[in-house]
Amino acid sequence: MSLPRIAHMSFSATTFMKWGSLLIIGLALFLGTWGAISDAAGPVSRWILRYVSYLDRRLRLMFIFKPTGKVIVSAQAAVLFLYITIAVLFGIPYWGVGVLLVLAGPALYVEQERRKRLEAIEFQVDNFVLALANALKTTPSIGGALNSVVSVVAEPIRSEIEMVTKEMKVGSTLDQALLHMAARIGSRSVDTALSAVLIGRTVGGNLPRVLETTAGSLREMQRLEGVIRSKTADGRMQLYVIGAMPAVLVVLMNVVWPGYFNPLTDNIIGYVIVVGVVIMWASAIVVARKVLAVDI
Repeated sequence: MSLPRIAHMSFSATTFMKWGSLLIIGLALFLGTWGAISDAAGPVSRWILRYVSYLDRRLRLMFIFKPTGKVIVSAQAAVLFLYITIAVLFGIPYWGVGVLLVLAGPALYVEQERRKRLEAIEFQVDNFVLALANALKTTPSIGGALNSVVSVVAEPIRSEIEMVTKEMKVGSTLDQALLHMAARIGSRSVDTALSAVLIGRTVGGNLPRVLETTAGSLREMQRLEGVIRSKTADGRMQLYVIGAMPAVLVVLMNVVWPGYFNPLTDNIIGYVIVVGVVIMWASAIVVARKVLAVDI
């Protein structure tokens, strides 16, 4: 048998074994995942249901109805399945970081979008209160004033006001609709504005004047919060850099000196030290964030 033919047969056998291993590992991972999910009473299924409910609730609060939490979780499962299969076959270093990103990425993104929407609403609150005060000068009914304000305010606060008017049309009282709005948004500025509306409506008096004063106070609070953010920007940047430095140093030292950290993973004392260091690092981050979180 000629040498090229032997080499070709060897290459074919290696390729067959490689793809056969890929198929077997992928099938094993799929069956294991399916077995964990199919048990409706098992901890994995309960966790998935809670996670889907969490995503749906967060998305609905932002008036996002597609994609649903179930679709997001299905996409996560598919990506995680492919990533773990590739990591096992090709030996991707630090593959656990990728797994954490796939698992936590969607939830972190949804939370980030919620925070952006909350900041946008807080930026619009003073204009909304001022527009409501001007509408009340011509319309004595607060419900009618809210209907007229919808057309002059921008998103995202417009969606919240539209929801208030829709709830009133289906039988909710004004107080209930405004309280539901405050609960959905979860902002101190919005709570202050809606409290001014509810208290002024209950007590009586010149409600437009009260709302104009409230709008001015909210505008001044936003200015002060902007000043605080600018003054603490350097501290926050230092927190991010110093907080990420230990992980970066560990990776770089492990690349330059392979096996440098093996004593920490060879015995129980090393694991205890690692756990203690991680706890102290997390505690320092929490304390630093509390120091920088100046409240007015």
